[in-house]
Amino acid sequence: MPTSRRRFLQSAAAVAAASSAAVSLGAPALTTRSVSKEELDRILDQPVLKTDFLDKPVIVASIQLLRNGKQFLLRTRSTDGVEAITVPNSDRLSNVYPMLLNQIIPAFLEKDARTLESLLWDVYRSKDNYKYYGLALWVGVAAVEMALLELMGQTAQRPLADFFGGAVRRDIPIYVASGVRGNKPEQEIEHLQQIVADSGAKALKFRLGGRMNRNVDSLPGRTEALIPLVRETFGDDFILYADANSSYDVPNALRIGRMMEEHKYAFYEEPVEFDDIWGCKRVADALSIPIAMGEQEFSMRRFQWCIENRAMDIMQPDLHYFGGYIRCTKVARMAAAAGMTVVPHMSGGSLGYLDVVHFASFTPNTGAYMEFKGNAALPVTCATSPLKSINGVVRCPSGPGFGVTIDPAYVKAATVVSAS
Repeated sequence: MPTSRRRFLQSAAAVAAASSAAVSLGAPALTTRSVSKEELDRILDQPVLKTDFLDKPVIVASIQLLRNGKQFLLRTRSTDGVEAITVPNSDRLSNVYPMLLNQIIPAFLEKDARTLESLLWDVYRSKDNYKYYGLALWVGVAAVEMALLELMGQTAQRPLADFFGGAVRRDIPIYVASGVRGNKPEQEIEHLQQIVADSGAKALKFRLGGRMNRNVDSLPGRTEALIPLVRETFGDDFILYADANSSYDVPNALRIGRMMEEHKYAFYEEPVEFDDIWGCKRVADALSIPIAMGEQEFSMRRFQWCIENRAMDIMQPDLHYFGGYIRCTKVARMAAAAGMTVVPHMSGGSLGYLDVVHFASFTPNTGAYMEFKGNAALPVTCATSPLKSINGVVRCPSGPGFGVTIDPAYVKAATVVSAS
């Protein structure tokens, strides 16, 4: 039986060797350590948001949901007349926006935006919102959280990172991600070559398996052909990740994971069904390749359990699905205590790439590369960043709030969405 990662990491020398290997595979060198639930509880109890540079209340006068075609926007105003325009996750809101209008927005009106962190608990309890736990709740909460962060940023004329202790980096290396599954291996290679050429990225991720298909591949033999073929095509020095999207049970996840280890992949994402954190731990315990999960996770306590029990190596909360920057920062801080990295899942469309870049700008323990799925088809400008990947790097805006401006004509053409 191969030596398990858990036994391998028990000695200090092994930890040092693992850290050195992690750097070569596109992850920062961190010292792995065990953490108790009590230690993680203390981290969760610590405040995240910094608002001391706002010397008077920022009272929320209104939050309006706007729609221009398929794209949603939020227009938020304070009683002092400051206005913020932000971009929520339109793909998910198209199905759950009544929840945002009827259940979530009212909990923030006439409140001081500086108390945003405590308001997250208030909205969770308001109108029994906890009963809607999952995307229906947290996508809307994230939308309002980001709107109030922008409102405070515009009020204080301070960048988003300042609300989280300040930026630690501005230039964010990215990996490109293929969203294609089911094409033939040679077609996927052509697609990967194109997105790498377009972005200049030094890392990439592609899809394995059949997505929640219980060990049935999207095409017979596609996964087994792609794993060595992608490595052969891009060479030994290129950083490769692969995402199974809950394709396998534990035995098949281990089989595929060992192939990835043989070809020196840097992480293996969601090898088993996303809610099987126990099965994920079995895979993580048996393999040396880092295991990444968390895109479909909505529970802070389940993330806490995964960190305490080392059920995975890389935390992947989604800034929209998990409820915003404050909650994701708490996950990142717990992960840091255990010597683990955070590589947020990027929601497709809208300005998801910008949200991830901002998070990486102020979070010390992010992975070496952040997910990038291309630029949004939105009329957005920025004075401090080209908002695109140049040689595999995206510069984080440094202007007030999110540091970007949505074309006023585009906003003006949007209609107000009313509660039903």
